[in-house]
Amino acid sequence: MFYLSIVTILWAFSFSLIEVYLAGKVDAYFAVLTRSVLAAALFLPLLRWRDIPWRMALAMMAVGGIQLGVMYFCLYQSFLYLSVPEVLLFTIFTPIYITLLDDLWNRRFNPWYLVTATLAVIGTGVIRLNTVSHDFLSGFLLVQAANLCFAVGLIVYKGLMQRQKSDLTHQSVFAYFYLGSMIVSLLAFLLIGNPAKMPTTTVQWGVLLWLGIGASGIGYYLWNKGACMVDTGALAIMNNMHIPAGLLVNLLIWNRDVSLGRLGLGGTILLASLLFNELWVRPRQQPSPA
Repeated sequence: MFYLSIVTILWAFSFSLIEVYLAGKVDAYFAVLTRSVLAAALFLPLLRWRDIPWRMALAMMAVGGIQLGVMYFCLYQSFLYLSVPEVLLFTIFTPIYITLLDDLWNRRFNPWYLVTATLAVIGTGVIRLNTVSHDFLSGFLLVQAANLCFAVGLIVYKGLMQRQKSDLTHQSVFAYFYLGSMIVSLLAFLLIGNPAKMPTTTVQWGVLLWLGIGASGIGYYLWNKGACMVDTGALAIMNNMHIPAGLLVNLLIWNRDVSLGRLGLGGTILLASLLFNELWVRPRQQPSPA
């Protein structure tokens, strides 16, 4: 939970930074490529490529291409149609995707995890249940595609690391994750990117630097590592904790309008769902002693 909480704080700033400084100003494909290159450069010195089976390497690259590359393309494009609060609102379904995909991966169905994920959706829905812009359908579909890519990558990464039988650590293999994202984003930029919309200010380059090293490089490493250390219910709930955190950042720094009453009520429901999972659901998922 510690890793997931740290990343929640890191990611709370990302949504507002993208909307204010990058969306519509810097080519989305170039932005994703820059983030992937910076994140890969951070972990390449730690890569133990001699000890990693080629199947594992390809799988990690595929996970990174989906969870980071394709996901960020959809997310960046959604800011052309939606405001930060609306994007945050539409991410509330990620916990349900995570629980259902985890059950599919493990060939089971756990209704309690679906209950805790639904509680998390209710809590975040309370925070941002209001009218949305006329372009909401396009934005909604883009955010759902991003949510699904994030959930698929997360569950597959967790499954791969838990099933691998070697002594590989997260940091020794994670460069492949970013290399996969870098390949996907490079191809996308070369094929459909707009070279005329490059960063033109120091602030834009600074935001990309922060997003590449901080939010992507450190953030995804800690998040995926933390995901392997908690149960599915807690992971699903923590995926929505960035919503109240992101709204607080949007309110305090950019002074955007947000209902403090709804924020408090929704945050309370989120915390209650987390406590319900920790105190009731998770103990009942532990195997009974022989």
